[in-house]
Amino acid sequence: MNINQKSLKENLTGYLFIAPQLLLFLVFIVYPIIEGIRLSLYRINYQQETFVGFENYSRLFANPVFMKSTINTVMFVVFIVALTVIFALFVSASIFDKNAKYVSFIRGSYYIPVMVSMVVMSMVWSFLLNPANGLISYAARQLEIASVNFLGDKDLVLPVIIFITFATNVGSAIILYVASMIGVPKDIFEAAEVDGANRLQVIFKILIPLVKPTTIYIIIMNIIAVLKIFVVIQLLTGGGPNNASTTLMYFLYNNAFKYNQLGIASAVGVIMFLITLALSIPQLRAMFKKD
Repeated sequence: MNINQKSLKENLTGYLFIAPQLLLFLVFIVYPIIEGIRLSLYRINYQQETFVGFENYSRLFANPVFMKSTINTVMFVVFIVALTVIFALFVSASIFDKNAKYVSFIRGSYYIPVMVSMVVMSMVWSFLLNPANGLISYAARQLEIASVNFLGDKDLVLPVIIFITFATNVGSAIILYVASMIGVPKDIFEAAEVDGANRLQVIFKILIPLVKPTTIYIIIMNIIAVLKIFVVIQLLTGGGPNNASTTLMYFLYNNAFKYNQLGIASAVGVIMFLITLALSIPQLRAMFKKD
C-alpha cells in the first residue's frame, strides 16, 4: 500500500466516524434554518402556502408589539450578559486561589439553581412575587410596608425578569471561570508577586486577559440562551403587563401556536437568527484574532 492509498484510507475512516454527527447536524440544524427562511416568504393557512416575498417582514416592522418585543429582547441580552460576566468574574477572581473545600462549596452553592428546571424556578419566583399571597408581600404586610406588584408594574417587570434570569443562570459562568483561573500557571502569579503587583493588578492584568476565551464563550452562550428566553415569561407574566415583558421568542410562540401565522413566526425566527449572528460574530472574531 503506497502513501497516497494509506492517507486516503485514514481520511475515509475519519469521515465515516463523523458522518453520523454530520448527518444529525444537517437534518436538525441546517435543514430547519433553510426551511424557516423559506417559510418566512410565504403566507401559510393550514396546508395552503402563498408566496408573498418580504411581506411578512414588512408587516412585522409595522407591528408595534414586534418592535416592543425586539427592544425588550435586546435589553435582556445586554443587561443579563453584562451582569453575568461581571458578577461571575468578581466571584471567581475572589475565590479561585482559596481553600479547595471553600471553592467547591461556593461553586456548588451558585450551581444549584442551574440544576433546577426553569419551570420550577419560575414557579418559586411566582410564589415569592405574588402580590396577593406571595411571601414577599406577606413579609411587607407584617412589617407594615406598602407591598409592590413587581410583575404587574410595567416599569418594574423588566428589571425583575432580568434579575431572575441572571440569578438562575450565573452559576454556569462561575463554574467555567473558576476552572479557567485554576488552570492558569502558578509561576505567572509568583512572578507578579515578585514584581510587587497587588491583587487588583493581578486580576485586571493577568487573570482577565488569560480567561478571555472563556469570557467570549460565556458571552456567546448567554446571548443564544437569552434570545430564547420563554419559560419565565410564559409562567410569570404572559408577556404583560401591556406587552411590557414580551420577547421575540414569546412573540414567535404566539404567532405560531395561538394565531396560526406560521409565515410571520418564521420571519421572526429568521430575524432572531440574524440578531444572534450579528451579536456573536464580533466575539468569535475576537477569539480567533492573533495578538
